[in-house]
Amino acid sequence: MARVLLFGRLADQAGWRERSIDAGDLATLRSALAADDAVLGEALAGPGVQVAVDKALVRGEAILAAGTEVAFLPPMSGG
Repeated sequence: MARVLLFGRLADQAGWRERSIDAGDLATLRSALAADDAVLGEALAGPGVQVAVDKALVRGEAILAAGTEVAFLPPMSGG
């Protein structure tokens, strides 16, 4: 099971900050999250959302081992 963390507006939209989800790769995890909550799935696929796997930013696909931490980070804003 992967430990999934949501931050900022993503956590607000989902109504939770942390969950454990069984998924072998990042694509399966995204699909499971979208199937459970279509609005969250859309937000996760939005522009600027970054993914960190075990505290390292990843682009594209990643394999998830048991106990892997996956964090979804909303777009940053500031000035």
